[in-house]
Amino acid sequence: MASPDGASGVGGSPEETELSITLTLRMLMHGKKGETVKRIREQSSARITISEGSCPERITTITGSTDAVFRAVSMIAFKLEEDLGAGSDGAAAGRAPVTLRLVIPASQCGSLIGKAGAKIREIRESTGAQVQVAGDLLPNSTERAVTVSGVPDTIIQCVRQICAVILESPPKGATIPYHPGLSLGTILLSANQVRGRSPPG
Repeated sequence: MASPDGASGVGGSPEETELSITLTLRMLMHGKKGETVKRIREQSSARITISEGSCPERITTITGSTDAVFRAVSMIAFKLEEDLGAGSDGAAAGRAPVTLRLVIPASQCGSLIGKAGAKIREIRESTGAQVQVAGDLLPNSTERAVTVSGVPDTIIQCVRQICAVILESPPKGATIPYHPGLSLGTILLSANQVRGRSPPG
């Protein structure tokens, strides 16, 4: 029931079909930002979950249509920039680069780097963001950290391109997801940790 004037008769552009795909993006972030997350959830219509645990780093998982996920990522990037600028005089300080750490199955990192690093170089050049794929796997997992830094606009473009690569090359074999701080006995700590007490400032 498409309206004749609004619908283009050409079987949907690749962008349009891409936007209906469900995408899951995992990121490593510090701290608990309950209120912010709630607002981003409502405004982006993406599903956002934050891993439990006692360590400062948590996995933030964003799931939804690619459109919703990109909306959430851009809101996170701008929020991080705002937090960075909060300590300084904003305009005078210039725009500090924001860093996002994506968590990506190692089996997909090859496609992201490309032959002799061609793909990652192309992403860097076309977006102006810095992209670094960690050489080592994250502890007890088959995932690697991919660090993206730059101003929010370049980060968003960069994450879009990374997602396009990931959607084209699904992970091979089983992925063991990374859980921050599951080593070194933190399991015991988190089991008997007192909830609701914030560490001394």
